Amino acid sequence: MAGFKVPDFNERTAAARDAKQRALDQLRAKPAPDPAIVAERQAAREARDAAAAEKRISRQKAADDAKAARAQAAAAEAEAAAVAAAKVAAEKPADRPQPTAEELKAARDAKYAARKARKR
Repeated sequence: MAGFKVPDFNERTAAARDAKQRALDQLRAKPAPDPAIVAERQAAREARDAAAAEKRISRQKAADDAKAARAQAAAAEAEAAAVAAAKVAAEKPADRPQPTAEELKAARDAKYAARKARKR
């Protein structure tokens, strides 16, 4: 029984050339696709693409509508907050004097002392 003989470069290139030729022969022997089937597949592909485009457009429109609704709600909320702030400002007594810097410092010092007393 003979052992395995490693093919040399010429044998490998010849084998590759033969394999390539066999593949080309098989490809040439393959029958051409039926034009009716090709047209049917093309029509199905176009219909699928059109449906996907329509779905994408409807999704985009829904997203735009939701974004507009959120913007409108935010504007209404901001307007309501402005009205409430104006109402509070109108109810605030204007004759009450603003605290001086010394009074603010005394209040701050009292808060600090109270916080320190709570920790002990």
